[in-house]
Amino acid sequence: MGAYAVRRFLSIIPVLFGVSLLVFTFVHLIPGDPAVVMLGERATPEALEKLREQLNLNKPLFFNFEAFQQTGNPSALLDSQYFTFLTRVLQGDLGQSIFSRVDVSTELAARFPATFELAVGAMIVAILIGIPAGIFAAIRKNSLVDLGVMVGALVGVSMPIFWLGLLLIYIFAVNLHWLPPSGRLDVQLELQSITGLYVLDSLLQGRLDVTLNALKHLILPSIALGTIPTAIIARMMRGSMLEVMNQDYIRTARAKGLAERVVIWKHALRNAMLPVITIIGLSFGTLLTGAILTETIFNWPGIGKWLYDAIGARDYPIVQGGTLFIATIYVIVNALVDLSYGLFDPRIQYR
Repeated sequence: MGAYAVRRFLSIIPVLFGVSLLVFTFVHLIPGDPAVVMLGERATPEALEKLREQLNLNKPLFFNFEAFQQTGNPSALLDSQYFTFLTRVLQGDLGQSIFSRVDVSTELAARFPATFELAVGAMIVAILIGIPAGIFAAIRKNSLVDLGVMVGALVGVSMPIFWLGLLLIYIFAVNLHWLPPSGRLDVQLELQSITGLYVLDSLLQGRLDVTLNALKHLILPSIALGTIPTAIIARMMRGSMLEVMNQDYIRTARAKGLAERVVIWKHALRNAMLPVITIIGLSFGTLLTGAILTETIFNWPGIGKWLYDAIGARDYPIVQGGTLFIATIYVIVNALVDLSYGLFDPRIQYR
C-alpha cells in the first residue's frame, strides 16, 4: 500500500501542472484590462503602460520570442507571465492581489479556515442524515419510509440553495429567534485566532460560551450547504445497500441464523459503503472550493465569494493562486478517498 500511496500522490503533480495551465489561460480570456480597471478609462497610455510593467502584464503570456531574438538566450523564451507565475508557485509564492497588494497566500490563510469549517459542518449534516436515511430506505424497500426518503432526496437536490438559505433565516432567525442569521460569531465576542477554526480555537482556549455561539452560527449555513450532498448520499446509500443485500454472502449469513441487525450493520453496510465513500470524498472536495451563494447569503467570510469578486475585478493573481490551491485540496482529498477503500473492504489490495 505504501508504494501505491507514493505513486498516487506523485500523479498529482501533472494534474496540478495542467490545472495551472488551464486556469492561467482561461483567466486571461476574460475581457478587460486590469490596468484600465484600476486607473479608469481616462488614464493616459503612459500611466497604463507603467502600471502594466509594475504588474508584469506587459510580457507575453507564454513564450517571449522577442527577447529570444534579441539575446539569443533560450532561457529568455521563459521570460513570460505564465512561467513567472509557475516559478513563484514552485517557490511557495502565489503572488499579490493587483488591487489590495496583499499576498494571495495571506488571504487564503485568513479565509480558508472559514470555508473548511463550513464544509465540515455541511458534511456532518449530510453524513448523519444521508447514510441512515439511505439504509432505512433500502431495508424498507417500497414502503412509506422508502418513498419519503426518495421524495426528500429529490426535493433536496432540486431546491435552490439561495431560496433555502433565505427560508432558514426567515424561520429560525427572524421569526423564532433561535439562531443567528449571519456571520461566524457575535460582534461582542472576541476570540484569539490559533487555527482560524472558531469552534476548535474556542475549545483549545476553554471558551465554551464562544464554542456554543460559533456552533449556533454554523448550523443554518451547514444545513443549507449540506442539503444537496445529503440527498445524493441518501440515494447512493439506498442503491448500494439494495445491490449488496441481494448478494449470495448475505443470503448465506441469514441462512446461518445471524440476527438481521448483524447481517445489515456488519456484513452489508461495510461493502455498501465503498461507492458512498467516493461520493462523500467528491462532495467534500467540492464544498472546500467555497460556496458562493451560501457564503454570500450568510455573510460567511470564505474563499468562494472572495474568488467570485476577484474574477469580476480581473484580479489575476487571486484567481490563479486561489484556484490552484483549491485544485490541490481537491486532488488530495480524492487520493485519500482512494486509499481509504481498503479500510472498508479487506479484499481490496493496492499494488
